[in-house]
Amino acid sequence: METSKNEIYSVIREILKKNRDAEKGFAKAAENAKDARLQTFFRKKSGERQEFNARLLSEIQTAYSEFDATGSFSGTIHRTWMDVKTLFSADDDESMLEESIRGDKAAVEEYDDVLDYKHLPAGLRFLLNEQREKILMDISKNQRLEDLSEAL
Repeated sequence: METSKNEIYSVIREILKKNRDAEKGFAKAAENAKDARLQTFFRKKSGERQEFNARLLSEIQTAYSEFDATGSFSGTIHRTWMDVKTLFSADDDESMLEESIRGDKAAVEEYDDVLDYKHLPAGLRFLLNEQREKILMDISKNQRLEDLSEAL
């Protein structure tokens, strides 16, 4: 897939925005979760998304010194994390886990889209792939936690 720098910038800005929304959503879920394991899990996920953005911003600015992180956050939206944050305000641990899984699956799709770009700098490609893999591992953990909460 042939892309311009502006397309890459747009997609990266969207990922940065979604990660910020996810960070806030996971923090809200940690506040509302009844199970202590879920509180810890959601707090960890919130911190990870904050770290994702710090590393991603650093890498994109290394690859493209003219990248402006304050620009427009337009782009393809698979799923808005704002909906997830609203559902994370619920009192139901199982619902929050389900929404976490859905949000993470949407994030993986966005990472897949940008990883399809042929002319992505190697460092940026490596970091995006690393973050994508971490999200996939979180989906698996979420599903195990969901199974555990259903058994209780």
